[in-house]
Amino acid sequence: MSDSDDDVPTLSAHTLAALQEFYNETKVVTDHSTAPTDQFAVGAVEEDWRMSQFWYSDETATQLAEEAVRAAGEGGRIACLSAPSVYQKLKQGVVDGSDRVSAVVLEYDRRFASYGEDFVFYDYNEPLSLPDSVSPHSFDIVLADPPYLSEECLSKVTQTIKYLSKGKVLLCTGAIMENVAKDLLDVKMCSFLPKHNRNLSNEFRCFVNYPSRLLSC
Repeated sequence: MSDSDDDVPTLSAHTLAALQEFYNETKVVTDHSTAPTDQFAVGAVEEDWRMSQFWYSDETATQLAEEAVRAAGEGGRIACLSAPSVYQKLKQGVVDGSDRVSAVVLEYDRRFASYGEDFVFYDYNEPLSLPDSVSPHSFDIVLADPPYLSEECLSKVTQTIKYLSKGKVLLCTGAIMENVAKDLLDVKMCSFLPKHNRNLSNEFRCFVNYPSRLLSC
């Protein structure tokens, strides 16, 4: 082998720039202790309508996070299924008791890989395609917000919910899904009205399969 610099392969400036852009987009923050605080702020990652993303208002995200903490109990585990703004509130520490529970976020959007080991890639079209690290019936409560208002989507998400949950389910979806949700998950509609950062044409509601004073259900 030659020691000449002429034998060392080089990349063009364009290729290097493309690689750097790819690296920046896929960089994962795995050390939560040194991660920037604002990565957990609602709105830190902008919603992407192309993936049917609609973030909760700050007040709604906080109240749902508080409900999840109460329902999970001391040392409980929370699964935020397509509900990253609630997960972010749990990690901000603004909800009393959030430091006594653990949470993961299951999302199709790989931008949330910045949450390190708390992130689980999730495609509702493959509802049981989950990593080995996610054990069946290992979450005290599953808080789910299916990306689409359709029976097909909710039916597939239901498979995931039943796989993950020990029993408690908090579902946030359109009011028009009430009958389907009851048939699939035996949940009932709450009086609490969830709100989003942007006004949506469809009325959204929360559904649970357990008593909840915070959500008036």
